[in-house]
Amino acid sequence: MALLKLSAYSEIHERKKGVAFGGHGRKSDRCFVFGCNPLCVAGSIELNLSSSFCLKEKPNRISFVESCNCVLNEGNENPFDRFREFGVYASIPKLPSAEVRELGRVRDAKRLILKNPEADSVQVGNNSRKNDNRRRSGLWKQFHSAKKSGKNFPPLLIHKKGCSDSDPNINHEIESWLSSIGPESSVEQCNHLLMLLEKANNEKTLDFFDWMRNNGKLKENADAYNLVFRALGRKEDWNSAEELLREMTSNSECKINCQVFNTLIYWCYKRVLTQQGSKWFQMMLDNGIEPNIATFGMLMSLYQKGGNLEEAEFAFGRMRGCGICCVSAYSAMITICTRLGLYDKAEEVIKLMEEDDVIPNLENWLVRVNAYSQQGKLEEAELVLKSMEEVGIPPNIIAYNTLITGYGKMGDMESSQRLFRNLPSMGLEPDETTYRSMVEGFGRVDNYEETMRYYNELKLLGYSPISSNFYTVINLQARHNDDDGAVQTIRDMRSMGCQYSSILSSLLQSYERVVKVYKLPYILKSSFYQKILLDQTSCSILVTAYVQHSLLDDALRILKEKQWIDPVFEDNLYHLLICLCKEMDQSDNAVKIYLQMPKSEENPNLHITCSMIDIYSAMGQFCEAETLYLKLKDSGTTLDMVAYSIVVRMYIKAGSVKESCAVLEMMEKQKDIIPDVYLFRDMLRVYQQCGMLEKLADTYYRMLKIGIVWDEAMYNCLINCCGHALPVDEISRLFDEMLQYGFAANTITFNVMIDVYGKAGLFKRARRVLWIARKRGLADVISFNTIIAWYGQMKDFKRMKSAVRQMQYAGFPVSLEAYNCMLDAYGKEDQLDEFQEVLEMMKQDRCSSDHYTYNIMINIYGKKGWIEEVADVLAELKERGMEPDLYSYNTLIKAYGIAGMVEEAVNVVKEMREKGIVPDRITYSNLIVALQKNDNFLEAVKWSLWMKQMGLSSSQS
Repeated sequence: MALLKLSAYSEIHERKKGVAFGGHGRKSDRCFVFGCNPLCVAGSIELNLSSSFCLKEKPNRISFVESCNCVLNEGNENPFDRFREFGVYASIPKLPSAEVRELGRVRDAKRLILKNPEADSVQVGNNSRKNDNRRRSGLWKQFHSAKKSGKNFPPLLIHKKGCSDSDPNINHEIESWLSSIGPESSVEQCNHLLMLLEKANNEKTLDFFDWMRNNGKLKENADAYNLVFRALGRKEDWNSAEELLREMTSNSECKINCQVFNTLIYWCYKRVLTQQGSKWFQMMLDNGIEPNIATFGMLMSLYQKGGNLEEAEFAFGRMRGCGICCVSAYSAMITICTRLGLYDKAEEVIKLMEEDDVIPNLENWLVRVNAYSQQGKLEEAELVLKSMEEVGIPPNIIAYNTLITGYGKMGDMESSQRLFRNLPSMGLEPDETTYRSMVEGFGRVDNYEETMRYYNELKLLGYSPISSNFYTVINLQARHNDDDGAVQTIRDMRSMGCQYSSILSSLLQSYERVVKVYKLPYILKSSFYQKILLDQTSCSILVTAYVQHSLLDDALRILKEKQWIDPVFEDNLYHLLICLCKEMDQSDNAVKIYLQMPKSEENPNLHITCSMIDIYSAMGQFCEAETLYLKLKDSGTTLDMVAYSIVVRMYIKAGSVKESCAVLEMMEKQKDIIPDVYLFRDMLRVYQQCGMLEKLADTYYRMLKIGIVWDEAMYNCLINCCGHALPVDEISRLFDEMLQYGFAANTITFNVMIDVYGKAGLFKRARRVLWIARKRGLADVISFNTIIAWYGQMKDFKRMKSAVRQMQYAGFPVSLEAYNCMLDAYGKEDQLDEFQEVLEMMKQDRCSSDHYTYNIMINIYGKKGWIEEVADVLAELKERGMEPDLYSYNTLIKAYGIAGMVEEAVNVVKEMREKGIVPDRITYSNLIVALQKNDNFLEAVKWSLWMKQMGLSSSQS
């Protein structure tokens, strides 16, 4: 076990001074007090530690009694009673009665009451009390008039309405002193009145303190300052307290001792103000004032409440360095470490306690037992219990309960039962905590019979099960199929005042864990089903659980039978259930829920309708989805951004891009709608598919203006959609920015950039993009096809061949598209030898030609007037089971015109009509040109007029 680095704590707190946690002072100098619990600590603020004592030696009678002279309440508590339970009282010799009386007079003169209730009076019906109040009011008026006239009288207590006048003696004593207090009064008299006021009212205490300051009653009067510090502590007026501390030393020539700081620390302890308490402690050390046992007792109790380990370690180390032993401080340190799971540290503190020869009290023994039990060291915990008995501490039920709980957590119920059975022999009776721990322990080991036995005994003895007991029993009943027992447990929970929603949540958790939610309808019908129908919260919890576990019929039945009316809550519940079905991919159930819910045709719920549009779209039922959208539109409901996004996505899935554009156009009219990232992406895709380049550019610049944060998906979408809508420099900037930010471009993005650079003739950049794509393993056939095509169009045949070789080196066969690009490039430049070589390569690679290949061949041969070759191509086309398309026929007409075969050209048009291929403008233009070249002007005019009648002007593009 690693040693606790407590001695290094001063290094952690460089701002703090003093002895570290692990420091060792002289044991003989240590002051030790039994039973330093919070109450005793509070009382020991008044301890006169100049006469400290150590119980290991024979105490001085006078110093011991005076040291213990601390008063916790208005009564004359015997200080020795606090030590009676620890066997200390008998060892202290009694004082002669004369000495006791003398000490009593000293105590009355010096004591400072710690407990200061604000005595606030209520209206009492008897006349004597009313007369007393009138008299006090008159005296208060006399005081104020005296202040105005320059006389000096103390202020009178003003009681607050609503509080009992519980101590009339104090009030009468205040009145009697008022008549005698004046500037000539002694300091002792003023202090006595200040003490009375401090018991009753903070504000009046401060007022009278100001009066004393003005009349010179505070010089070397530390007692008055101590009383005021109490009032300021109750008010938590720390700034004023700091000012008084400075005044106390500078103006009043008072010596500050630990009692002053203890008073302030005490109120921090009471209010659990950890930070402020640490501040006073540090200020105490900075001023060279040695803390006493009360200081450390309160600080450690404060840190225990706040769970502040760091400050606790510092204070604990300082305490040991000062040679002070406070048992409650050790207990607090052990408790803090145990609660934080720092069991090694807790054990180290126990060892330090043994090294320091600190005699544990009951609280400390219990803390030790708990520390070992929490970490599962039950044998060590039992040894601590045995040690307790050996030192004469009677058996304690709390210690045994701690052990029983510890064994239960470890699953060792034999040991728990052994301890339980031994309780009577130890003179102890099991209490409610004992039975609760037995229920939890047997529940943890899944012993249903024993769990129910102890649970029933717990109830028979009149004890109340706690929530964890109920939960344990319900879990076992769900696991062991005891549905009737679960019904009885529910009745027990109701008798204890548990809310229906809490009971329902426990039931759901238990039966969900064993996948038996289907049993809940029976259990609830037998218990509080009708109550659920009245409570919308319970109803929603149960319905949601049923939907999650596919008990749709039961859920719909509850929605029909519910007894509460709240349209808004009901709509939200239905929407929740629909969305839940959508997440679970149960679209059919979502439709059933939607069909049952009450709907308003005039005012449909926007969110529910949009969710159903999305669900219908996912199901492919676009007609139903569009119907809901049209109803929403006809109702006049204003769509929000999410609604538009769902409708646009619905039309995109349905392939109705034009309708998507119409929805986006309608959205643009609503100026308050700002699309999100997802809607912007859909807009870009729609505009790209519609070929709306201006809209693409406008959308891009709008996104820049709005300042949307772009992610990887947005960069890819923008480049893919706007590649040909934005200037090449802007697209290039976007691409470089994307790579600079570390976003990964996809294959489509690389191909778009190759195409953009190729179109702009920026082949160096295109090659760079292809190189990056190949390096990242993202280059595909299209990447090479694109750059080959642009090399061909730019007549850079050398690089075109090189790109083909790179394509082969990359492991891709030369594609048909690449061959077509080469054929088209060579053919247009009349490089027929290379043209034929490409055709031979295609045959060798067994690459089948497509329409585009044959059209290229027809076009090239036709331009040359090689009609026989054209005929061979047409024959090969038909042999492969393909028919000429529109482009083939248009090319054939052009070839016949070049060859002077006008009749064949006209016959081609007739053949097109027979085969159902509608001639276009190019068809008629090629025919007219063929007729004109062969001097058939009349026929050319006829066909030209025919074009005009068909609405195909020769000027059309």
